[in-house]
Amino acid sequence: MRVLILGIDGYIGWTLAQRLVSKGHDVYGADNFFTRRRVKEVGSESVLPIPQMSKRLTGFKDFYGKDVGFFRGNVADPKFMYRIMEQVGPDAIYHLAEQRSAPYSMIGLKQANETMVSNIVSTMNLVYASKDLNPDVHIIKLGTMGEYGTPNIDITEGFIEVEFRGRKDTMPFPRNAGSWYHWSKVHDSNNLMFANRLWKLKITDIMQGVVYGTATKEIEVSRLFTRFDIDEVWGTALNRFVAQAIAGLPITPYGRGNQKRGFLSLEDSVTCLSIALEKPPGEGEYRILNQFDQYYSVNFLAETVKEAYEKVTGMKAEIKHVENPRVEAEDHYYNPDHRKLQELGYRPSGELKKDVERMISDLMDHRERCVNLRSVIMPKTFWKRSSGI
Repeated sequence: MRVLILGIDGYIGWTLAQRLVSKGHDVYGADNFFTRRRVKEVGSESVLPIPQMSKRLTGFKDFYGKDVGFFRGNVADPKFMYRIMEQVGPDAIYHLAEQRSAPYSMIGLKQANETMVSNIVSTMNLVYASKDLNPDVHIIKLGTMGEYGTPNIDITEGFIEVEFRGRKDTMPFPRNAGSWYHWSKVHDSNNLMFANRLWKLKITDIMQGVVYGTATKEIEVSRLFTRFDIDEVWGTALNRFVAQAIAGLPITPYGRGNQKRGFLSLEDSVTCLSIALEKPPGEGEYRILNQFDQYYSVNFLAETVKEAYEKVTGMKAEIKHVENPRVEAEDHYYNPDHRKLQELGYRPSGELKKDVERMISDLMDHRERCVNLRSVIMPKTFWKRSSGI
């Protein structure tokens, strides 16, 4: 298939490109390097060193023997979106090209507006370009389990049967996001559902858990690493915990550390995304997949990293709770469904402890970079202190 990855320079995008090419697909990509610029703005960088895109593409061609057709531009620009759609004529499109950081969206009004506008507009551009140019294309949109929040009931996969005052209906599961970023994803889902209702576009809307890891089976062989962020704005919890241990810092769960979230490895993330492509929804169908392996408390993850670090290195690690910068329930019920991918054939690739040990081994090769970024790991972006003009 001809596959277009929007956001191909990213953590998941670059990894997914390698998986799809290795499975025989023709891959095209677009990116405007937003994440590279914004990570640099907060004084950070990818701990796993990654070259500029021209060198990445050369290395990709040298290893896989196939070019990636790359387009530099912003998918929030409708002219750019229409142009690449016309030139590629894809069978499927992965939309990974949105501002992906909850803390970034909570820095202040500028960042909140930038997140809302770029994320919502890019999805609108995609559905209109698909409708006008290629209505049979399969849109695979990366959302987040964070759209649901932490309700005091089980979380279904997108829809829920409701009975009220003697009447029944099937409705979208209520969303209760916890940041401007997560709310932008909620609006995306609403817009995708409406586009499907209007034009019968084929859409897979993926509610993905938190992704962790340094490599996949392709990266282990190709050595074409993807980015790995550890700072408090762009680094996710488990990745950040591993880097803290390696840098000689305490592992820092926020607040009491009882928050629960769904997690999956980078390997399993691209496996699930590949399954979504190769086992598409029916014509004119809008489907939602909850994409994670298991859910864990933040405390459990911190203890797992501590134990793994001490096993791999023989050195001690410390856990230290810090003030929670977020506005969130720290003690809550959490029981989301994730059956659909399993029904499509997905099986997790490994165990959390072994995955964390592998991450530690990989990052020990770049310990100096972790140490050099110590100052940007601790939280500075507090939800309640988000600034205006």
